[in-house]
Amino acid sequence: MLGLKERIVAVVPILEYPHSILRQRAKSVAAIDKTVFRLADDLMDTLVDSGGVGLAANQIGSLRRVIALKMPEDEEPSVYINPRIVHREGVREVSEGCLSFPDHYGIVQRSMWVRVTGLDRKTNVFQICADGLLAQAFEHETDHLNGILFIDHLLSHQHLFEYPDEEEVEPEHEPNDEYLAEAAQ
Repeated sequence: MLGLKERIVAVVPILEYPHSILRQRAKSVAAIDKTVFRLADDLMDTLVDSGGVGLAANQIGSLRRVIALKMPEDEEPSVYINPRIVHREGVREVSEGCLSFPDHYGIVQRSMWVRVTGLDRKTNVFQICADGLLAQAFEHETDHLNGILFIDHLLSHQHLFEYPDEEEVEPEHEPNDEYLAEAAQ
């Protein structure tokens, strides 16, 4: 299994709305092989580079059910394969943004807590009861895997806000044609 060996950092471009892959449902990972580990590495590296909280595989062009999450208190991101929310409770309104909608955020309703199952990066079965930001991130990223975007949850479509302007920055990375070709199949 890959993991502890040194590896090359691979930051790939994050697809932005209205890219069609963002509206497609990702397929379950049937076999965990080196391509899944490479996808996991790409997700982690891209997430860290972006400074975000979560990233789903379809946001980088792969239609596989894999996500990476990095809470502010975490040193490293965690990867979840075939995550599935099996229970939700409570409702709260939260401010939410998305790496596929740079510079925008809105108010959405999310659960107070969720129970999530799936496989971790070491291919162990996990079950997590999450609340707060972690619950919100699991809901947001599993929505991505189902082709659902945070704008679909906006309390009012007039309430998509733009962050204040910062210096315009050109993208540093070229599109990953391999993932885009895989998604087109």
